[in-house]
Amino acid sequence: MTSQFGKLYLIPTTLGDTAPLEVLPISVKKIIEQVDVYIVENEKSARRFIKQIKPSKKQSSLQIFHLNKFTDITDLPSFLEPCLQGKNVGLLSEAGCPAVADPGADIVKIAHQKNIKVVPMVGPSSIIMAQMSSGMNGQSFAFNGYLPIDKDERKKELRRLEQFSFSHKQSQSFIETPYRNNKLLEDICSALNDFTLVCVACDITLPTEYIKTQSVKEWKKNSVDLHKRPTLFIIQKD
Repeated sequence: MTSQFGKLYLIPTTLGDTAPLEVLPISVKKIIEQVDVYIVENEKSARRFIKQIKPSKKQSSLQIFHLNKFTDITDLPSFLEPCLQGKNVGLLSEAGCPAVADPGADIVKIAHQKNIKVVPMVGPSSIIMAQMSSGMNGQSFAFNGYLPIDKDERKKELRRLEQFSFSHKQSQSFIETPYRNNKLLEDICSALNDFTLVCVACDITLPTEYIKTQSVKEWKKNSVDLHKRPTLFIIQKD
């Protein structure tokens, strides 16, 4: 019976070095207190986060499964074996919400296939928070992940997204590796129409948070240093 199975909790974390309970609800703390089995991207930071939430929790009691680029996909079903044995499991994001621009979607898919109850928990999502604060279309929008690394291909993709935004009345968001943020903003300014709106949402929820929407023409005159700062970009051509 599925009622005897444990649940898979999708546990969000902070978006940076912020005290967890300043941005996470008490419900996350309660689940961290109860759960001893976790699927994580980085064990060291996951243990640190758990310790911040519940200092008295014994680290030796934790069972950790690693989900990252080195994980063999055939091992994923075994990560949910504790659920089938009646134990709750936490899928813990490295930053923000699990399975959204973050590893974990395959685990969630397997949980559904095995009739394991999936429980999403409230927490910060840079994608949603940037969209909320951009002033752009919140009825129709798309997240496009990373753009091509090659400069010519990247500019071509930027123009495609700009045209798609115009023809479908849909705002388009994307991210970049933090040390390449400044180059991406330069490419946005050189590739897109002067009157296309661009939102730069940087360090969301941190003391250094910076969120600004203005036209490409204005960005050319008033830029910002985004080097090594987690940033989400949104464009919209009306």
